[in-house]
Amino acid sequence: MTRKPVRTMEQFAEAVGLSRPTVSKFFQDPGSVRPRVREKIEVGLKETGFRPNLFAVNLNRRRAKIIGLIFPNSMDPFYMGLRRRLELEATSAGYLPFVFSSDGKAELEAEAIETLTSLNAAGVIMVPVGGDAPHRDRIKAIARANPVVFVDAPFDAEEAFVGTNNAQSIALITDYLTRFGDRPCYFDMPGVNSNTTERREAYIATMRRRGLEPVLVPLQRSTTWDFERYAFDETNRLLREGGFPTRIVLCGNDRVAFGVLAALQQAGRRIGITPDCELRVAGHDNQPFSEYIWPPLTTVQQNTPEMARLAMEMLFERIEAADAQEAAPSRHVLLNGDLVLRASA
Repeated sequence: MTRKPVRTMEQFAEAVGLSRPTVSKFFQDPGSVRPRVREKIEVGLKETGFRPNLFAVNLNRRRAKIIGLIFPNSMDPFYMGLRRRLELEATSAGYLPFVFSSDGKAELEAEAIETLTSLNAAGVIMVPVGGDAPHRDRIKAIARANPVVFVDAPFDAEEAFVGTNNAQSIALITDYLTRFGDRPCYFDMPGVNSNTTERREAYIATMRRRGLEPVLVPLQRSTTWDFERYAFDETNRLLREGGFPTRIVLCGNDRVAFGVLAALQQAGRRIGITPDCELRVAGHDNQPFSEYIWPPLTTVQQNTPEMARLAMEMLFERIEAADAQEAAPSRHVLLNGDLVLRASA
């Protein structure tokens, strides 16, 4: 193997002793070359450190070996975990994931879509932010013309989607919290996507099914993604105005619960399941930090690995259908959550 710097495809082909078309064929589809040839190229990549220009490799391809991932918040721990799972699924299938954050803004979501379209990306997996009617019409048209799968929050009832069954997961934890002699009140999450409405409605339906009157914590509505700060400020306001309406608080997600817990702890309130505690607090999502705050948070575990696997599987189906100029079925897949019991409730 040559020790000379290898910077071009021609130089790499010469270094590994193969033709330029054979090497190019490998980079377009590793499975298209014989196993011994593939092994030789892979060894050559390790020894030379050569990395091809993916844009040049894909210049003449109908679709590039790129998958776009668009999230509304790059710092949200749930999306960070989902992103990692999706990246693993994409790279193991020979695709390069490009990750974008819309920062919860429709205009940035549109820019991300335009960038991926200009790159001729094979497909997109995204968490939609909503937006006004023109923006939604634009995203709808793109989803109809290109392989797109929505995750976490559905775009509408028609487009391909994988997410958590909020009706099941919220019912699961609400049922559990009603066992302690007081009604759980519901601390809503900011109205950033459809999960806000779905989880609130699931709580209300579960309470009524059990013959209990729902108790919604009176909050100032917001669309901020700074969930912790929002919940912290709202909890402090509630404490100044008399406190929570019941002794059990179910939060729309774990990040909201973190803000509630921080405000209560700073106010000297005891939270937990022991007789000397004033309040119980629970969440939803099972964020990575939920186990390590104090008290550890009772919550619902979302099936993130399966969500990522199914979303990528669905996207590959749509890519294959698009390449064959066939219509791909648009499935909605809802995954059940699991109750995680800890010391907070």
